[in-house]
Amino acid sequence: MYLNIGSDIIVRKRDIIGIFDMDNTTVSRLGKSFLPKAQRGGIIIDAAGDLPKSYVVTVGRDGETRVYFSSLASKILARRATTSII
Repeated sequence: MYLNIGSDIIVRKRDIIGIFDMDNTTVSRLGKSFLPKAQRGGIIIDAAGDLPKSYVVTVGRDGETRVYFSSLASKILARRATTSII
């Protein structure tokens, strides 16, 4: 199954490590250090276009970690990730 995180970017659900709220995680010590390191590493993909509300961390089949910025709220993405369409 796949998750549309915005701007026509789709990620595989099984690759998702976590869905994080931008406001809450950027005030913590770990959040403050993680995103700048990810940016320096070139692993951030901007699907937000504008100001991101959340970000999704994935590890793909190739073992590469990627961080996707999304304009959708983390609660919306989490709901989409747990809802299955039959």
